Amino acid sequence: SRPIQRSFHSQWMFCLKGYAMRTREELEKIEDVVLAPYAMHSKDSAGRYYDEPPHPTRTCYQRDRDRIVHLRAFRNLEYKTQVFPIFLNLQLSKNDYYRTRLTHTLEVSQIARTIGRNLMLNEDLIEAVALAHDLGHPPFGHAGEEALNLIMGRNSSEGWGHALIPGKKVQGFNHNKRSFEIVTLEKRYPEFDGLNLTREVLVGILKHKTAYDIPSIDEKSLNDFPTLEAQVVNMADELAYLNHDIDDGLASDYIRKEDLNDSILWARTMEDINRKIHGLDGAIERNVIVKTLIDIQVKDLLENSDKEIARHHFSSSQDVKNSKELVIKFSPQMTQERNDLQDLMYKKLYRHYLVERMTTKAKRVVQKLFDIYESNPRQLPYDIYDPNHHYSKEQEKEIICNFIADMTDRSALEEYKKLL
Repeated sequence: SRPIQRSFHSQWMFCLKGYAMRTREELEKIEDVVLAPYAMHSKDSAGRYYDEPPHPTRTCYQRDRDRIVHLRAFRNLEYKTQVFPIFLNLQLSKNDYYRTRLTHTLEVSQIARTIGRNLMLNEDLIEAVALAHDLGHPPFGHAGEEALNLIMGRNSSEGWGHALIPGKKVQGFNHNKRSFEIVTLEKRYPEFDGLNLTREVLVGILKHKTAYDIPSIDEKSLNDFPTLEAQVVNMADELAYLNHDIDDGLASDYIRKEDLNDSILWARTMEDINRKIHGLDGAIERNVIVKTLIDIQVKDLLENSDKEIARHHFSSSQDVKNSKELVIKFSPQMTQERNDLQDLMYKKLYRHYLVERMTTKAKRVVQKLFDIYESNPRQLPYDIYDPNHHYSKEQEKEIICNFIADMTDRSALEEYKKLL
């Protein structure tokens, strides 16, 4: 472990004074006590694009988080699905159980804050990035994104999570970029477009990276490397979707425990559970499995990330921003074990014939909606498409793509029925 130099006695005496109300300045001083030197301290933020007076009782990242929560796009996550599209959920007896983009987002935030607290990072920045990371995700999960990718020009054979080619402009639909557009363009305040979030949150949204999330490289002005807080959200997202997809898969009976026995990580988890507890079944067993899986992976992530931070000798958040290497990551062994388990999930759950049917149906809905709007864009609402304005074909495609991406599963299906 790294020695963190702090004069705890004098600083905690300040923190424990019996003030009736904490001011923003006092909260920032508390951060100096409890956060590591390499964490992103609120007072050191690179600021906002439009100057605003600081809030008297909230730090800049607390303010960002609150602005994100009040977005319509955030509320819409409730009806955007993760693996099981809403029309599949309606066919299942336990349809209310399965995760949506909103429950997934809250789970990512919870896991990320736990990791960040252990690494002495800024939980408010972590929460802001986590709550915004999927705002731009289209309806019907990855099926909807694949459909929009294909429509907007990306080669569909590249599949989910293909590697970025350095210097190549990203084509197709990128939900990180759409999330960025939502928080920078949506009109909510009279003084400026968008939410006017801090630079660190914007970088975290735009450069969010997992096996299924491609960092956007279109915004040249945001060339900082992601903070450790944003990197924590990346890993929390990977933890959440793998382990909670397992939970949903088992609950749906689309996968069985035996289907995952070829995974070393799965076998180790089940061995650990069976050694301690016997006779579990149903929801309790699933809960114990997911809890144990997450605990094993978080332990590895914390230990490996702690070593990586020490190896880089970061002394400030600026050192992190100047870096070119992600340091919040699993050990090589855990990375391989996770990849093997993810491959099994891909074969057994994501390629299950019933999921394939719903995936194909979802893509067909998105494609048909796009074709109908493209044939006559004047069918779009006036606040989306101004019939008196002249748009190029590419602009029309972008408008239609974003309009569909902002739909929920339910609104897309309702629109599909109305227009057919």
